[in-house]
Amino acid sequence: MRGTKISLGVGAAVPLLFLVVFFAWPVAAILGLGLREAGVGAVLADPQTWDLVAFTLGQAAASTVVALLAGLPVAYLLARCAVRGRALVRLIVTIPFVLPTLVVGMAFRSVLGDGGVFAIVLANAFFNVAVVARTVGGLWANLDRRAEDAARALGASRWRAFTSVTLPALAPAIGSALAVVFLFCATSFGVVLVLGGSEYRTLETEIYLRTVQLLDLPGASALSLLQLVAVVGALLVGAIARRKRETALALRSRTETARRPEGAEWIVVGSAVAVVVLLLLPVFSLIAQSLSTRDGWSFAGYTALAGDAAKSTLGVSGLDAAVNSLGTAFDATLLAMFLGVLAAVVLSQLRRRRGRLAEAMDMVLMLPLGVSAVTVGFGYLVTMDALPGDLRSSPVLVPFAQALVVMPLIIRTVLPVLRAIDDRLRQAAATLGASPLRVWREVDLPFAGRSLLAAAGFGYVVALGEFGATSFLVRPDAPTLPVAISRLISRPGELNVQMAYASCVLLMIVTVAAVALIERVRVGTEALGEF
Repeated sequence: MRGTKISLGVGAAVPLLFLVVFFAWPVAAILGLGLREAGVGAVLADPQTWDLVAFTLGQAAASTVVALLAGLPVAYLLARCAVRGRALVRLIVTIPFVLPTLVVGMAFRSVLGDGGVFAIVLANAFFNVAVVARTVGGLWANLDRRAEDAARALGASRWRAFTSVTLPALAPAIGSALAVVFLFCATSFGVVLVLGGSEYRTLETEIYLRTVQLLDLPGASALSLLQLVAVVGALLVGAIARRKRETALALRSRTETARRPEGAEWIVVGSAVAVVVLLLLPVFSLIAQSLSTRDGWSFAGYTALAGDAAKSTLGVSGLDAAVNSLGTAFDATLLAMFLGVLAAVVLSQLRRRRGRLAEAMDMVLMLPLGVSAVTVGFGYLVTMDALPGDLRSSPVLVPFAQALVVMPLIIRTVLPVLRAIDDRLRQAAATLGASPLRVWREVDLPFAGRSLLAAAGFGYVVALGEFGATSFLVRPDAPTLPVAISRLISRPGELNVQMAYASCVLLMIVTVAAVALIERVRVGTEALGEF
């Protein structure tokens, strides 16, 4: 018993220590910098600040509404309808969520031109339809149809049965999805950077502008403080909604078998198919744009990306940037898998012994999802010179920053599977003399193996497309593909634009391949539905 407590203590200390050094310390330094030198007071007194806050919250709210309206029909299709192609729909809906935000921004610029508010809202909604579809669909698939059927038998119309019976039951999942989508849209960086231009800026892009171009560190810190207040509020709402959703799932353990749609249900199915088609439109437009030049169709962008044209702009070839991205994402995924799986094991054990402590630790480990990656990257520049060797110029910081973003996603993917394992199997193995490590190897690992593969693949594509923190930390001579795309679109010339679109397509191909692999090893639980 004592040995188990020591093991849990050590297991919890490792990811928490990493979080303290590479997350809490940099973020605290940013907040402290904003509170000093009258930074917060000056920023709060500036009317432009409140314009930024209003636009940030307004576009996030509008994007959330659009994502909800688009995601609900898809959630119904995935949860209740036995139609051919559901697996393909699930794959297509998931791809936008893990596409790098810069790629999403470039895709919508290829469809809608130079951008603007409408493009920003649609792009953010496009990015988050999967959150709504899989969060709500995960609960919807577990709702007992008999309550709705009873309402219909008593004379209620299909619409009234839905609004009076099904919709209230789905409320926890809808609330959870709305909180998460709002959080992602409020901290959207790449999308707003590409589509907003100099006219439309959010708190996230303004922090980046003040840090990189204006060197206004106190002002950027004060804006980071304002943003942190907003995102922590959204995190708290999301945590409350997620707890209610988990309770709802626990009370509805009976999973309904999907059945063929009837009557008006086909309208919902048609709406879901229309959403899927619209999700594909920016993707195909991006591919077409990468091949389109003034002289017609051409692979000039791809050819230039691998040659001297890219070196003259980026300092390295596109191939070198791709190799940098792949290597950095691999390192980040290894680190995040070690920390995330270790944390998930500890949380699954603590929940049975000390539930409140497990909830508190879970909340702390989720904080990197709610704090801007730009703020974290900015924090590294402020603090990491205090460590031996001045890590600010070290390539190690990039995978560390990416691992911070990936680790919570890995925990949310693996933890539900570990919690679902019957504890009596572990107890039986321990009674027969198995050590804790052997219990994990013989009992937990066979059950969690597929979710571990899914978590690794999912984490890899998220790390591959990370841009917010990476843009601060990457060395000029070793850019990743997202950073290379940002540099290319900021330079004039058709060839630079073509290379940027070609880079986006390469990133998208890797993402699609990884998501397809994830879907093949997907376990019964909805990983995205746990966010």
